[in-house]
Amino acid sequence: MTEPDRPAPRLRERKKARSRRALADAALRLFLERGYHAVTVAEIADAAEVSVPTLFSYFRSKEALLFDLEPEIAAGLVAAVSQRSPGRDVLDAVQEYLLSLPWAEPQQREQFEAFLALVHGTPALRAYWQQMWLRHADTLAVALAADRGLEAPDLRTRAVARFVVDAAMLVTLEPDPRAALADLLGLLRSGLDAAGLP
Repeated sequence: MTEPDRPAPRLRERKKARSRRALADAALRLFLERGYHAVTVAEIADAAEVSVPTLFSYFRSKEALLFDLEPEIAAGLVAAVSQRSPGRDVLDAVQEYLLSLPWAEPQQREQFEAFLALVHGTPALRAYWQQMWLRHADTLAVALAADRGLEAPDLRTRAVARFVVDAAMLVTLEPDPRAALADLLGLLRSGLDAAGLP
């Protein structure tokens, strides 16, 4: 392809995002219809009109297809800490970000509950879900440590990050996850001074 024929970077990124979204949507639909183990990656790729190698260029495993927001959540947690306005409480910023995720949106609640039932009813997906949130805890701990001027997270920073992430996981099961998250982070807030966080 000659230089003038190359798609603009933004166009390429939009096409990649559309393909990624199509794969994730197809996987969720097929898993909900037939069950996780009854669906092959070839069927998902076919439903999204891409090849199997293309599927694996976007998702490293069959399980990962269901968690397409993983990179965005990691980036969002970092941004919530590092890009909050001066003087803003770090927990407020992280809580606001977490409440912007699909599980906290009332209009998406029914679909999320079907997703959650699938995850918790499938050992491979449940294991991926738990490991994903542990990775998010590590990401958040690094962001909190950097915010404090530390080169690496210390024990307290890791504990705070783990508590926040565990709270986010727990409240997804609650009828009112927004109120439940506010309640759990309120428990943590009183200990922030001792943890040395702003």
